[in-house]
Amino acid sequence: MMSDLPLDQVRTLLAVVDEQSFDAAAAVLHVTPSAVSQRIKALEQRTGRVLLLRTKPVSLTSSGQVLVRFARSLAQLEQDALSELGLGSSSTRTLSIAVNSDSLATWFLPALAGVPESLGICFDLQREDQDHTAAFLREGLVMAAVTASPQPVQGCTSHRLGRMRYRAMASPAFIARWLTDSPLPSCLPTAPVIVFDRKDDLQDRFLRALTRRRNFTLVRHHIPASESFVDAVAAGLGWGMVPEIQAAPRGNALVDLAPDRPLDVPLHWQQWKLDSPALATVADAVAQGAKKALR
Repeated sequence: MMSDLPLDQVRTLLAVVDEQSFDAAAAVLHVTPSAVSQRIKALEQRTGRVLLLRTKPVSLTSSGQVLVRFARSLAQLEQDALSELGLGSSSTRTLSIAVNSDSLATWFLPALAGVPESLGICFDLQREDQDHTAAFLREGLVMAAVTASPQPVQGCTSHRLGRMRYRAMASPAFIARWLTDSPLPSCLPTAPVIVFDRKDDLQDRFLRALTRRRNFTLVRHHIPASESFVDAVAAGLGWGMVPEIQAAPRGNALVDLAPDRPLDVPLHWQQWKLDSPALATVADAVAQGAKKALR
């Protein structure tokens, strides 16, 4: 029962997770690191489970994830209640959201700008690949996420936002150097390629569909920033899968290598099943923004 979980201990666990260390959590809570450690130990003894792995940064066990989700839900409900009562510090509340880099660089921030300032929402955005943002929900690190996964995380709802369309792009100079001596399925797998990071498989997915092969070039440039990724393609460092909405403003600087082979990534909005007016308002704004920008 809720009464069996001391709220100061639960809030302390959340602070340690958000701040990523006992010392930083102590500073936020205005207590000593020893007090933080004692509260976590007492909570673990009460639940009979290890909740935190004392790594750097700290990480949650599966039991810890359950309690952090509870703590974050409780904090949001408390903020909503204080806001409705018009009490002091309730003028602001924090919403944590995981979002992929390409959405963050294109349509997501304009969507958040549609949230009324009167709600006093502070956004805490966590950037991650769309194939991995759902893990942030499972771990209790965020309350909502833009994700490629349609299957709702336990305790969450899932709504389709639309499709982000990617196209295989390269600069004219890159094409002249690497892609003119043979058909695209033959020459593209050996040409230098730009990838976002080691979780990014869009380029390989495109190549597998184009060639039915699985082994490709070893020349891979990792550019882990959405705008810089497009800049690298335009500069001729390699070819890459560029969001259609980012490619359009570049004009002739980027050439579509396979106009008849776009790659669509469906995006979904997942959020906790929580009766929170603030979260509902943000969800509506995100849906409206996606409707304007995505297919």
